[in-house]
Amino acid sequence: MKYIIPVIIILLIIAIFAFIIRRKHNSEIERLEHEKHQIQNKPILEEMTKVKQLNMNGQTEEMFERWRNTWTEVMDVLMPKIDILLFDAEENVDKFLFVKASKIEKELQTLISTCDEKMSSILKELEELIGSEEKNRIEMEQLKEQHRAARKTVLAHQYSFGDAVPALETKLESFIPHFEEFDKLTETGNYLSAREIVISVQDDGQKFFRVLNDIPTVLSEIQHKIPASIYELRNGQKEMEESSYYLQHLEMSAKLDGIEEELKELKEAIIELKVIKTIARVEEIKDEIETFYDLLEKEVIAKKYVDQHKEKTASRLKEVTSVTRAVSEEAAYVQQSYRLPEKEAEIPQSCLKELEELHKKFELLSRRVEEEQSAYSSLQEELNDISEEIDRLYDEQDRFANRLKNLRIDENKARAKLDDLKTLLHETDRMLQKANIPGIPEDMDVRLEEAEEHIYVAMQSLQEVPLNMILVDNYLSQAEACMEEVHQKAKEMLENVLLTEKIIQYGNRYRANHPNVHMRLLEAEESFRQLRYAKALEDAATAVEEVEPGALKKIEVLVKEDTLRT
Repeated sequence: MKYIIPVIIILLIIAIFAFIIRRKHNSEIERLEHEKHQIQNKPILEEMTKVKQLNMNGQTEEMFERWRNTWTEVMDVLMPKIDILLFDAEENVDKFLFVKASKIEKELQTLISTCDEKMSSILKELEELIGSEEKNRIEMEQLKEQHRAARKTVLAHQYSFGDAVPALETKLESFIPHFEEFDKLTETGNYLSAREIVISVQDDGQKFFRVLNDIPTVLSEIQHKIPASIYELRNGQKEMEESSYYLQHLEMSAKLDGIEEELKELKEAIIELKVIKTIARVEEIKDEIETFYDLLEKEVIAKKYVDQHKEKTASRLKEVTSVTRAVSEEAAYVQQSYRLPEKEAEIPQSCLKELEELHKKFELLSRRVEEEQSAYSSLQEELNDISEEIDRLYDEQDRFANRLKNLRIDENKARAKLDDLKTLLHETDRMLQKANIPGIPEDMDVRLEEAEEHIYVAMQSLQEVPLNMILVDNYLSQAEACMEEVHQKAKEMLENVLLTEKIIQYGNRYRANHPNVHMRLLEAEESFRQLRYAKALEDAATAVEEVEPGALKKIEVLVKEDTLRT
């Protein structure tokens, strides 16, 4: 038993493995058989029956015979061979001859693929042939209808096509041999060759019928509309030149002559049915003509502008020159009392020189207007430039004149500011002298002297002739900053003195029981007598805060209330 059971297990495994492979081969054989049936079920005969409804001549007959032979070969030769191979494969699988079965399956796959390709090729060619016949019939009928309509259009509207009629008729006649060849190929069953004729005629026809529709429009532009515009432009040019307009810079006559010559060439191109490039060039010519209209209109507008603004500009130039001279005289007078920066002092004379140049430009422009030998568009630009320069110079003079007027105002403001600083210095000194303090610290004296010196320098600068207001403003700014700082420091010092006194008074209640507080307060009093007020405040506050935290804030509130009541 020890040897039999393992053998049985091995045999069972082999049997199971064999049956699995057998099932796999059976599935493959079923798949191949299914593919064979699909090939047999392809509607070859039905499609070939449709072909018999066509003209069985030429290409159609040859193709039909080839298809029938191929179909017969597949059904009568290859299919029986496939059936035999399928039977052999099944038999080998049943006998568990899997290697032989695999070789047969590969051969079957090759045969079935070959049959499928042959049958699919037949169906494709059938579809192409039948489709070609239907497409040919529909599309050729459309082309013939377009051809008939085009012929009627040319015959009915020969005037619109002008000298291009012979070329159009020749082109229309060139389609007829293609139609006849198509009919002949269709009758003889050569549908694929007929298809090539249809495609060729379609491509040629689409181009021609589009050109046919464009010719009347472009001929009308070349023969009537553009010449009429040229005639109108020439008349307009003549009338404007008679009305004193200078138009030679436009070179319009030569350009219009060139366009007229080109129109002849374009007309010849239309006669030769070269329409597409001609249309593009006609559009460009129309744009050029429109540009001439715009240029003439620009000259009319420019003349109107020059006529309206020339005298106004002359008056404005005269007015600004007069104002500038007055400002120059005022500046000379003001400079006796006030010193101006070099660049500012030069403004009136510099503006007078520029105005002199503008006078020359305006006189030259006036002569050109009188001579009538310059384009008004150019004269308008020059007049605009002169007007802009006049306005610029006027604005510059106006700013300078206001600056002169403000000098006296600035001087009065400076003197008032100086008086305010003197008053503040006096009040600060009196405030310190009246205060109940042992004395004024040395650093405060130094600050007061520095402020007094700055005020003195500012006062001396206001005595100079001519007066330099820039320097005065600078000295005043320094004096003001210094004086405000001194006044603020003095107020802070007096507030600290008062606070120190209050703290010492408040701390007296702790002297008896707290020797350390007593010592600190003595030090604070000594610093106070030595005019070291900041040190005295620090010592006194530290002593009281040690025994009663928060006392300093309470005392500060009391001092502020007393100050407000005072």
